[in-house]
Amino acid sequence: MSEEKTSTESMQIPDLKEKIVQALKTIYDPEIPVDIYELGLIYEINVYPINNVYVLMTLTSPSCPSAEVIPGEVEQKIKAIPGVNDVKVEVTFDPPYSQDMMSEAAKLELGFL
Repeated sequence: MSEEKTSTESMQIPDLKEKIVQALKTIYDPEIPVDIYELGLIYEINVYPINNVYVLMTLTSPSCPSAEVIPGEVEQKIKAIPGVNDVKVEVTFDPPYSQDMMSEAAKLELGFL
């Protein structure tokens, strides 16, 4: 029975990670018509036991006018997902953001392709 429980828990983490990605795709930088996930602003998403979530992200620049708003919105959207226990969002500028981090879809949307 414990083996069954372990496999069920390990199945939940990928599902939860996918829900987190979907939530992140609803957050937009107000100045850019592409979501923060496709922009490449999310460097890392970790789901730990008991569904604690850690997100390492960046912003398009250290002087981004939305620097206070976007990380808070990331935390709120992830906390709203059923089953999420706690969320920690860390902002870094290492490595610095560049347009190379954008997905193909984001580059297409912004006319870079």
